Amino acid sequence: MLVAFGDLVVFTGNAHPVLSRDICAYLKIPLGKAEVFKFNNDNTFVRILENIRQRDVFIVQPNVAPVNDHIMEMLIFMDAAKRASAGRITAVIPYYSYARTDKKDQPRVPITGRLVADLITAAGADRVLTVDLHAGQVQGFFNLPVDELTALPKLVKYFKDKELKEPVVVATDIGISKRARNFASGLNAPLAIVEKRRIGNNDRAEGLNIIGHVDGMPAILFDDEINTGSSMISAAALLTKNGAREIYACATHGVLPGEAAKRMSAVSEVKEIVITDTVPVPDEKRTSKITVLPVADLLGEAIYRIHNGLSVGALFT
Repeated sequence: MLVAFGDLVVFTGNAHPVLSRDICAYLKIPLGKAEVFKFNNDNTFVRILENIRQRDVFIVQPNVAPVNDHIMEMLIFMDAAKRASAGRITAVIPYYSYARTDKKDQPRVPITGRLVADLITAAGADRVLTVDLHAGQVQGFFNLPVDELTALPKLVKYFKDKELKEPVVVATDIGISKRARNFASGLNAPLAIVEKRRIGNNDRAEGLNIIGHVDGMPAILFDDEINTGSSMISAAALLTKNGAREIYACATHGVLPGEAAKRMSAVSEVKEIVITDTVPVPDEKRTSKITVLPVADLLGEAIYRIHNGLSVGALFT
């Protein structure tokens, strides 16, 4: 039996208000009223400015830079909603930053993805809505429902519309190959894989070899996120060496810290970089090579379905 909640309301933290407004535009509802700021002593303050008693509350907050500040802001927002007697609280996290730290791969290191999940649960979340987790097992870190959406159909449609002649999809490493195979299947294209090694903990990666055929073909480099771009840049050099005709790069999350966007755009072999707006991409990072696909309709439809007790999985069938 479904529990009936009050009206739907969407709030935003300071991480990505543009996306939150776009989600509300899709849902044809106003953005929830709240104030979120820091006092002079660096303490975060949240005050909800409307009655949310028994309402179905969605708080949109991707884990983007400054990551720890925005996570804390989200936790405080959920605590405020819980203490205001919200009927249900859904943490909408388009980009879950700590998903990379999903296991102990070195001695004496944390599993931060699990720690953040515990904090979100303790703060009062009843469910989580996210997009393309870096590690799928992060869903199991939560003892509450997690809906993981995927931007794969958007990326597939974009490249289908480009009508590339006999493209090949290239996974940037073996770890992303399963998701890359699904992307390749959507394009009816073959799959190649970059064999690489990561150098220390400083976000550097070195491409070693290409597994598969790319000679004379347009290549689409695929990953779930682009951070510093080192994996993509290294892979692009390998693809050029192995005879790829032209190179595109695509990922759901364009994190692109610091000068990463300019550094990737400066790589002559890369013709275009396609990402979505799960992470905000400010104007100063939007070079002529970067294409940003919107996800507000995807998140908005999922929110509508969650609120009305409809299937979220049906979005992808």
